[in-house]
Amino acid sequence: MQEYWTRWENWMRQHGPRLLNVLNPGVPYGTMESLEKLTETAIPADFKDFYAIHDGQHKARPGLVDGDQLLPLEEITNKWHYWHDLIASGTYMYNDEPIASEPDTGIRADWWNPHWLPFTADGFGNFLCIDLDPAPGGNYGQIITLWHDDGHREIVARSFREWIHNYLDALERGDYIFVKKWGIVHKNTTFNYND
Repeated sequence: MQEYWTRWENWMRQHGPRLLNVLNPGVPYGTMESLEKLTETAIPADFKDFYAIHDGQHKARPGLVDGDQLLPLEEITNKWHYWHDLIASGTYMYNDEPIASEPDTGIRADWWNPHWLPFTADGFGNFLCIDLDPAPGGNYGQIITLWHDDGHREIVARSFREWIHNYLDALERGDYIFVKKWGIVHKNTTFNYND
């Protein structure tokens, strides 16, 4: 994962040097054990290696992932508890039945699953998650979308490594730009860049 962080940091130096200031130092491998105990599932080595170098970012804005925050482990845990509590309280129930999502093949039809770990957040209740409980046809550790108010669940990448590789390729290709207030955003994003 070091090669990916090196590429990302090099991009930041060229396009938005202040972004380097929002990176957290890495976390010891043992820290991931608390997440594994929480989910009762092993976390892929690539994800652990990535967070051993930088524990996400310490500010919500500017965002490092298409305007979204790259969550530190503490926030990953907080978001997991948030979703767990919503499901436990019956928020996503209708007529005493759990509300199902409309997933791509390979994702379980849950609204939320305790084996989904959110690692990016847009601040409005939407996330990218690493899926540790895929449905048949899916891949352990695939990256999926989780929307708080929309049932569609999409596979973004077959693994965390594939996701970070594709994202950095897109950065280096020029598909993303740095905007002072928002961070790294897709160049086709429509909003006032002076906001």
